[in-house]
Amino acid sequence: MARVVFTPNIQRHVACPEADAPGSTVREVLDAVFTANPQARSYVLDDQSALRRHMTIFVDGVMIRDRAGLGDAVGDRSTIYVFQALSGG
Repeated sequence: MARVVFTPNIQRHVACPEADAPGSTVREVLDAVFTANPQARSYVLDDQSALRRHMTIFVDGVMIRDRAGLGDAVGDRSTIYVFQALSGG
């Protein structure tokens, strides 16, 4: 199973503990995680189930390419990092 890690800045807004979930794509893994945590789903994904503009996801250190379908491949031992973009002056 893949491990999903949400960065601390996301966890300031919504509880998202690390989780292990099955799946062969980012979508499948996140769907499994969000089934148990629907509040996190709405924070990370928009109403079309695409990745929100202010979010980014890395799988094993590589930024995903499919922000709409989340179809990037995930291995059994992959780590998925979910980041929130930070901005400031």
